[in-house]
Amino acid sequence: MESSGAVVNFLLGWPRMHHLFALLCLVAVVYKFTILLVKRRAAFRSCEAFPGPPVHWLFGHLMELKKDGTELEKLRKWSEQYPCAYPLWFGPFICFLNIHDTEYVKTLLKSTEPKDDLVYRFITSWIGEGLLVSKGQRWFRHRRLLTPSFHYDVLKQYVKLMSDSAEIMLDKWESFAYTNQSFELFEQVSLMTLDSILKCAFSYNSNCQTEGGTNAYIKAVYELSDLVSLRLTTFPYHNDLIFYLSPHGFRYRKACRVAHSHTEEVIRKRKEALKEEKERERIQAKRNMDFLDILLSARDESQQGLSDEDLRAEVDTFMFEGHDTTTSGLAFILYCLACHPEHQKMCRDEIIDVLHGKDSIEWEDLNKIPYTTMCIKESLRLYPPVPGIGRKITKPMTFFDGRTLPAGFRVGTSVYAIHRNAAIWENPNVSEDNFQPFNMHIFLLLLHDSTYVFPPNRNCIGQKFAMNEMKVVTALTLKRYQLSEDPTCKPKIIPRLVLRSVNGIHIKIKPVDPQE
Repeated sequence: MESSGAVVNFLLGWPRMHHLFALLCLVAVVYKFTILLVKRRAAFRSCEAFPGPPVHWLFGHLMELKKDGTELEKLRKWSEQYPCAYPLWFGPFICFLNIHDTEYVKTLLKSTEPKDDLVYRFITSWIGEGLLVSKGQRWFRHRRLLTPSFHYDVLKQYVKLMSDSAEIMLDKWESFAYTNQSFELFEQVSLMTLDSILKCAFSYNSNCQTEGGTNAYIKAVYELSDLVSLRLTTFPYHNDLIFYLSPHGFRYRKACRVAHSHTEEVIRKRKEALKEEKERERIQAKRNMDFLDILLSARDESQQGLSDEDLRAEVDTFMFEGHDTTTSGLAFILYCLACHPEHQKMCRDEIIDVLHGKDSIEWEDLNKIPYTTMCIKESLRLYPPVPGIGRKITKPMTFFDGRTLPAGFRVGTSVYAIHRNAAIWENPNVSEDNFQPFNMHIFLLLLHDSTYVFPPNRNCIGQKFAMNEMKVVTALTLKRYQLSEDPTCKPKIIPRLVLRSVNGIHIKIKPVDPQE
């Protein structure tokens, strides 16, 4: 009877507990919402000195930034309208000061302020806390351990492998060379750069360029990039739980599993090979080890190496950064050359003169093509692979014009807008007027800054690797083919983790006439 009475009392008390729980949840929601409103009001006060475009109370500026290839031009026009910087709202609570003035950029990048914790938090579950995401002592330790991977002698051996991957792609293009039909470039280049980085950095032959169908890893990277951008511009998705429970969260986790399985397979095969004594001796006897060799053998001052988790994070980071940013850069380089046949011919003449009849390009040739290099850099100015970067300041920051931001504010740098700023570049949208000495200091500060920032040099650890590959592929492409644009299908560029085009990048090709 006593036990029965206890059960009855519990059941009678359950509605009261349920109401109490609901009340606690309501209080928590109201408390959280109140904090967000306070932060919103503080953000408005903080950026009063920075006029900007009108803000919708709920969507911020998201309704203005349509995902149809017009958003970067919208941002550029706002940059012309609002000098130096303006607030950019992603929903009702997240605000960035979007800067597009070189003096503002210098102030930000010369500081030691950390990377913004919003977007980088969104990609941590994908690429882990590698160099792209990590900060502080962890970043400095990993940077020291990885630096030998990009030594001159290591990069030198990659040129032949890059050439081999490029030739596979160019052989496939022969089916387009006699049709006068345009073809989509970005996916072709993406397969080539993935093939190249797997060969160079991991000594892994994937045959991804010759296999039929769409490569699963590349498809996963595209989807992850799109979903991270979607999450940034969908303010309810800023909450981890809401995103996790959403259909997009499910797709994100599925794509992460595909990307992780790919890198884990690469690491697993290398570790199995290293277990064999002969293979270990061969690796140690090699004059130059590849990226993965160095990662596996790296030791700090305490003779501690990278943990399995750190190892996968760095492999995931380099796999993504090493192929996707280079893909974007290369695809737009070839598109720019297709749009400017006169500069394309000058590049081709320079390349043919340097090669002296050789079928491929060698390490020593890379510094002998200055005009081609200038065209590559000009394309990177017009179409920066990383169109924007973010920081979150930890202390008040005062800019050259006296305007100040408080600690805790997010600052975004619009690389695309700076590269097309008429105050810096004469006729910024026209290549011909910019093939001359320009503010290279700012250009180099911005190029790939979002990747691996190393004060005070601010250089990307993989910048030389990427530039070498762009030179190799551009040279071999122009040696074999004449490129021309498809005026009926111009790219509609969109900012994702890297610069992309909604409708792809289309060009036409034909074999080079040896008589020309």
